[in-house]
Amino acid sequence: MVRGAIGIVFGVLALAWPISTALALMILWGFWALAEGVGLLVQAFRPEPGQGRIALVLVGLLGLVAAFFAIFSPAVTATTLTWILGIWLIVRGLLEAVTAFSSRLATPRWLLLLSAALSILLGIFFVANPGRGAVGIAVLLGSIAICWGVVFVAAGLLLRGGADRDAVDQQTAH
Repeated sequence: MVRGAIGIVFGVLALAWPISTALALMILWGFWALAEGVGLLVQAFRPEPGQGRIALVLVGLLGLVAAFFAIFSPAVTATTLTWILGIWLIVRGLLEAVTAFSSRLATPRWLLLLSAALSILLGIFFVANPGRGAVGIAVLLGSIAICWGVVFVAAGLLLRGGADRDAVDQQTAH
């Protein structure tokens, strides 16, 4: 139930302040990228056979650069990541549309085309409006957190109610 309550509070806060939420998420992601970058650099200089030392150093340095931007310029990072997400969605949608016309279909063609269209439209929205896209992601995250929170609180109440009934049943049986 505590987990659900925290989810609901987080969701409400994310919906109340979506811009701050998006920026905070970028900063948190920056610290994660910092930890990963440092970890990869440490791993690159450990004497373990079979590891690509150069690749680990390059990816570690890339992580440090990404961390720097995310921590010290979260708005630019949010815009950049939203652009990347938008471009990925457009490319994904185009590939899905092409796949919909392949000869071997396990899924109905209209569903693949609908999915492709939604990916392309969302991608265009993100590319055309990266700031609004980042805020939209924060709003979506807040909405999902509230839904999960309600589910966890309900599950906790149901489990608690079941445990109370079991205790009463055990007392009346004696």
